[in-house]
Amino acid sequence: MTTRLHVDWTRCDGHGSCAELLPELLGSDEWGFPLSRTGEPEPRVPRQLDDLARRAVSACPLQALRLRESA
Repeated sequence: MTTRLHVDWTRCDGHGSCAELLPELLGSDEWGFPLSRTGEPEPRVPRQLDDLARRAVSACPLQALRLRESA
């Protein structure tokens, strides 16, 4: 199983906190919206970043981030 980081674009308002908390996977565009640094639409979360990814998901003010398990 692989954990992926999903952004719900219908909820995201470009606060930028996810990119600040998880700079290894996310950057932000000029308006503060998250951009994947891996080039994947839903970046894979390496095990060593799992805690940081969960913290970023919890900190999202609009609950626009989710962790998804994929095969």
